[in-house]
Amino acid sequence: MLSTGLPQGAVPKLERPGPLRDRVYEALLELITTRALQPGQHLVESELAGHLGVSRQPVREALQRLNTEGWVDLRPAQGAFVHEPTEEEADQLLTVRTLLEAEAARLAAANADKAGIEALEEIVAQGRLAVASDDVDAAVALNARFHGKVMELAGNAVLAELAAQVDRRVRWYYTPVARQRGNQSWIEHRDLIAAIADRDEQRATELMREHTEHTRRSYHARQEP
Repeated sequence: MLSTGLPQGAVPKLERPGPLRDRVYEALLELITTRALQPGQHLVESELAGHLGVSRQPVREALQRLNTEGWVDLRPAQGAFVHEPTEEEADQLLTVRTLLEAEAARLAAANADKAGIEALEEIVAQGRLAVASDDVDAAVALNARFHGKVMELAGNAVLAELAAQVDRRVRWYYTPVARQRGNQSWIEHRDLIAAIADRDEQRATELMREHTEHTRRSYHARQEP
């Protein structure tokens, strides 16, 4: 365990191409999103710089950007801390997510082809394997991939752009309930695929709305470790 509380292997290796500050920002955001850095955790510039193998300057710049975007709180005379989302913040974000995802499901039912359906089925198969092996990180990533694929099949670029703006936070909120949702989430995904394959737009909309509402309620009912 590292001094900032990061599990061994959690710190991503920074790829060399691209501005250093952007790579540090992406690395820290990924650690926050996956909750390797927990809400409320103190972020010490020197320690993060050491873990990432960079100087403190790009870390400082990344923390300032993350503060602007609401991922990090900068407190005078105390330092930087991972933001602790309120129940209201989570509820607002997950409610918007329900609206976007329900429309995406409807459009996917209208537009999806055989290849798209097969791609969704493959993701579900991988997701159920991840749940069976209790691989929470993989399950969360595959859940995001499934919803991203539905959004892609919807074929609406504006809708996809809006969904991308909330995707990272959806992953952040989903991570602590992924194990609780378990295989039930993937059963709901499978039912949704059936509705999309049948081109039943109304059913697909209803199933996605129920599915995302289940996640929202699970988040509010969660028990933090």
